[in-house]
This record gives sequence, structure tokens and C-alpha cells, in this order.
Amino acid sequence: MNYRTLFSLLPLLIIALLPIPPASAAPITTMGEAINQAGRQRMLTQRIVKSYCQMGQDVRYLVAAEDLTAAIALFEQQLENLKRYVDDGEILRTLDRVEALWQPVKQIATDDVSRDQAESLRALAETLLASAHKVVLQLERKSGSSQGHLVNIAGRQRMLTQRMGSLYLLRSWGFDNPRYRADYEQAMREFDSALQELMSAPENTPEINRELKKVAQNWAMYKLGNRTGEGRYVPTLVVRMLDKMLVQMNRITGMYARLPAG
Repeated sequence: MNYRTLFSLLPLLIIALLPIPPASAAPITTMGEAINQAGRQRMLTQRIVKSYCQMGQDVRYLVAAEDLTAAIALFEQQLENLKRYVDDGEILRTLDRVEALWQPVKQIATDDVSRDQAESLRALAETLLASAHKVVLQLERKSGSSQGHLVNIAGRQRMLTQRMGSLYLLRSWGFDNPRYRADYEQAMREFDSALQELMSAPENTPEINRELKKVAQNWAMYKLGNRTGEGRYVPTLVVRMLDKMLVQMNRITGMYARLPAG
């Protein structure tokens, strides 16, 4: 991440603390909300790794500690919400798999932060992410609607913001794994492609289009700063930028979830 570019953008980045996705989730009453909460589980797998790595590097430590605690609580609450709402045997079996995979992630995430455990946490979170994503796809298929697809895609953007953050922070912590660089670049490509898909969706309301335009502006700023100077890391600014887009995409996902199914 280019230090001079990001430093020049500092006035735009020092913003009031934005409300990160909620620390609690209401019971699920619609398929759109089920896909929303299932999709947010994907994001939380990555947010837990990001917050853990922040704490390990003392990057906004107190905020990261609060984020980690909130992410753990929200994951468990949403898992219970989904298990109560879902009446499909196949999806319930996938949720059971998610619950089993969650336990070792929670064990590391609630223990003292240790650099020695960071890569293990990341590997476990990757496996959990795959199963959480499977739940979303199963719910989307069950919905059979374009709305379900849009909630999935918009919700996945939340995950990608935190995935980019976790991979960046692993590298800034000194984990020089080529896979992390490749996954980071892949996440950027996927975010870019999905943003274009969302911006062209005919189902968009004027309000959704306005919010997507704001995301596009912030994404352009992030990509500009990402034109990298090797070995220069500015994790505090990166976290702020990505969390701002997380908040925006969470809001947009909720808007899609409230659209009429069709």
C-alpha cells in the first residue's frame, strides 16, 4: 500500500466511528433476511481473523478487541437464528457442519492472542467460510428469486472487505506466504467484478444506486492507495477504509433483503 498516497487521503479517512454491522441480530422471518444473516456469517469468519491480527500488532487494539468479541457473539446468535428458521433437512445438516467447524475457531479466537496461532486461525476460518458459503447458496437456490441472488452477492462483498483486511494484516505481521498475496489480489478482483454486477442490476432502487455509487467512490480510492510500495504497510488506514466499505455494503445488503421477492 503506497504510504504517500494514503497519507494524502488522511483527512478523508479520519471520520467519525461508523456503526459496524450489529452486535445482535433479530429473529429471521423472511428468506431475504435468512440469506442476509447467513451471508454475514461469511464476513464474520474473516473479521475474526482480521481483528485477531490487529490485536497482535496493536493496531487499534481496544477497537479490535471489541470487534472480536462482538463478532463471536453475533456468529453464534445468527447460527441459532438460522437453525430456528430453516426447515430444510439438507440445509440443517450444513448448519450442523458449520457449528462443528465453528468450535475450534472460537477456541483460538477467545484465547490469548498469539502470533503462533494466527495462521492456524486463518486456516480454520477458511474451512468455516466454505461451509458458511454453502448455506448461503442453498438458501439462494431455495428462494428461487433474483432478490436472493442480489442479497448473496451484496452480502459477499462484506466478506471480501474483511478478507482483504485479514490478508493484509497477516502480511504486515510478517507472514510472507505467497498464497496470502494471491488470495488478496483475487479478493480485489472479485470485489470489483461483483460491484459492477450490482451496479447494473435492474432491480436496484434509486436509494440502492446512490449507496452503490458511494461504495464505488471509496473502492476507487482504495485501489489507488493499493498501488503498492513493497514492504510498506499502513494497517490502521487500511482497516479504516475497508471497515467503511463494510458498513456501506451491510446497509446495501439489508436494502436488497427488503426488496419484494421475485
